[in-house]
Amino acid sequence: MRSRTANWFECKIRYEKIMEDGLQKKVKETYTVDALSFSEAEERITEEMSSYISGEFEVTDIKKAPYKEIFFYDEPTADRWYKTKLQFITIDEKTEKEKRSAVSYLVQAGSLNAAVKNIEEIMGGTMIDYVIAAVAETTLMDVFEYKTRKAVDKTVSEE
Repeated sequence: MRSRTANWFECKIRYEKIMEDGLQKKVKETYTVDALSFSEAEERITEEMSSYISGEFEVTDIKKAPYKEIFFYDEPTADRWYKTKLQFITIDEKTEKEKRSAVSYLVQAGSLNAAVKNIEEIMGGTMIDYVIAAVAETTLMDVFEYKTRKAVDKTVSEE
């Protein structure tokens, strides 16, 4: 399991997809990209999707993702993305009252139970007291991390 902290953007695209029955259907899909700005996010999603989609497609929406960190689980069965909300528990020294601060993460897993297991595996290595407040499957199709030109060239030469 690995994690990546970045500025993430959720991008929606619309295109005509050939379904399993051979018919074409207009679909809307959501992807997440690592980018510094909205314009870079549009450029990145256009670049990434042009290698997967043969026809035309349209970027219909881009918004900042509600999470800063994504946990990747590089297993073939981990084909879904789960938005998780954790509450970190601290004690206010003056009032001695419990204080909770919410943080959202995106977790890759094959099922809801596996997502919870992955969160517990990640957080088990920390000293932070936390509560899993919510775990929900997203409609995200994939996440595209930023790769430097050097990393891309290395990956191509390894193939």
